Amino acid sequence: MSTADILTLLFGMPGILVFLPLLGAIGILMAPPKWAFRWTVAVTLAVFAFSVPAWFGYGPGASGVAYEVNLPWFGHILGVEVRFHMGIDGLSLLLVLLTTFLSPLVVIAAPGHIRKREREFCFWMLLMEAGMIGTFLALDLFLFYVFWELMLVPLYFLIGIWGGPRRIYAAVKFFLYTLAGSLLMLGAIIYLVLQSTVIGPDGQVLQHGTAQVLELASRSPLAWTPQVLCFLAFTLSFAIKVPLFPFHTWLPDAHVEAPTSGSVILAGVLLKMGTYGMLRFCAPLFPEAFAYFAPWIMGLALVGIVYGALLAWAQEDMKKLVAYSSISHLGFVVLGTFALTTMAMKGSLLQMVNHGLSTGALFLLVGMVYERRHTRMIAEFGGIARVMPVYAFFLMVATLAAIGLPGTNGFVGEFMILLGTFESRPVFAVVGASGVVLGALYMLSMVRRVLFGPLDKPANKELRDITWRERGVLIPIAALIFWIGVYPSPFLDRMDKTLRKIQQRVVSIHPSGRK
Repeated sequence: MSTADILTLLFGMPGILVFLPLLGAIGILMAPPKWAFRWTVAVTLAVFAFSVPAWFGYGPGASGVAYEVNLPWFGHILGVEVRFHMGIDGLSLLLVLLTTFLSPLVVIAAPGHIRKREREFCFWMLLMEAGMIGTFLALDLFLFYVFWELMLVPLYFLIGIWGGPRRIYAAVKFFLYTLAGSLLMLGAIIYLVLQSTVIGPDGQVLQHGTAQVLELASRSPLAWTPQVLCFLAFTLSFAIKVPLFPFHTWLPDAHVEAPTSGSVILAGVLLKMGTYGMLRFCAPLFPEAFAYFAPWIMGLALVGIVYGALLAWAQEDMKKLVAYSSISHLGFVVLGTFALTTMAMKGSLLQMVNHGLSTGALFLLVGMVYERRHTRMIAEFGGIARVMPVYAFFLMVATLAAIGLPGTNGFVGEFMILLGTFESRPVFAVVGASGVVLGALYMLSMVRRVLFGPLDKPANKELRDITWRERGVLIPIAALIFWIGVYPSPFLDRMDKTLRKIQQRVVSIHPSGRK
């Protein structure tokens, strides 16, 4: 890279959003431990401030890629130039903003439960933020894979060092599951890049090979058999990350053993990497296979919706209940992704954001009450709304958003998914709607047992309400929950053209999709 390229990379929006947390992680190693949290809050707030202009710069009805950086990286791999290609479009915009929005809130909440090795904790949090943002911004397959793998390491250490009693088991299980899927995806990436070079009968190159995602998405897809194999490799990797049934078994262990901050980031952002990958890569790169396997994957999503809800209903541990609810909620996202209608796809992308807000808030709230009572068992509570009224308010808001009450963000996302799915596959939509009913049953049952009823346990009578620091973490999330629930148009308009292009790509190649 030339000096001009380096300056373009460092001072363009994608470069700032990725490299600022990386520089912050390096800087924190040289800062006194007592300044760790203040430094990290400052860095994450700065990253959020730099990301906000993207909301205004990529306005309603925008199309294409904005804030694009496309520079040579480190030469050629397999005869194909690897480029540092990043940018923001209607698919990545909201997820980038979700990441930069949640990261400072998680760090502000962390001192309540992180009381050892604070500097190392902050280092891994900043490194993970850089990896998450880079994953959403990357438009080169190899660059995407680098950021995709980078995310595994910080979360492994966050669970393994600051987690619960079975933290090592949970961390290793999470790492092995996700690594196995990632290696399959790497093999598919290599094959896809190799096949992108087309040689004519006379030995001349008719089409140069590329690892650029948008360019590959504009070319003719692979032949049927290799397309199916590559689609399955990509989809398996993303299905593990979601997690989609039956690849979900790592999630409860990881959530339960992770510290509160790890659970919030895992539920709020990391799980969305799988559903994002399905929209970014599986649909445009393998459109025929995407449409062909759509009913099967939607079937797995339906199983996850119902099975995850039943598992959540059976839990006596609040954190386990919220963890299993993620399997059900992400099932809705996968259902809408493969419904092959624009409305369902838009609902899925919005629901990714909604789930990050509501479930992130629920994990924060479970962590706050655990810090006071040192138990997460539902039976140990009861009537605490009398002594913790502000806590009860925020728990009700997050719960109502999670079950999709009209006026909250969850209603808009789930309604669009089910309506869009009904357009193409009515039976799937009807079965999926049962998950809404089950969600209301287990979430409202938990709230009733925790907040209401007799205050008959002496330890609960001594509970103090949440502090102003904790309220400061929850108020912005609650505000977004109501904003999206009451006025979702600004969010939907920004994703519209990007998702329509993806949906039309599948429809134009495989006519079984519907507009």
